[in-house]
Amino acid sequence: HRGRPRGEPLRPIHPSSLMKYVAAYLLAVLGGNETPDSAAVTKILTTAGVTIDAAELEKLISELQGKNIATLLEEGRAKLSNVSSGPASAAPAASGSAPAAAAAAAPAPESSSSEEEMDGFDLF
Repeated sequence: HRGRPRGEPLRPIHPSSLMKYVAAYLLAVLGGNETPDSAAVTKILTTAGVTIDAAELEKLISELQGKNIATLLEEGRAKLSNVSSGPASAAPAASGSAPAAAAAAAPAPESSSSEEEMDGFDLF
């Protein structure tokens, strides 16, 4: 690997840096460059005023080399669909009336300041 002494382990890419590099890579792909290199990604990022860590960018480019981005995105989507978002809620007891069971299963919504702050920013 260029830029590091022989035998020195690769350091992980910081998540916030990684997302900037991935976003710029995807912008290049959307712009018609099917296999962006570090120069194409650097041009996008420097135009936006982002400072580049050449070693982190090269690591990402080398990991994506020879891979189809659409396939990678689909594989990622499939993995995310298998991720649980939390514990499953318990089913209400069968020995009650249906309306009572539905009322017990659906607690009253709580208002919080974080919900008010996120108004209009629904992720899903």
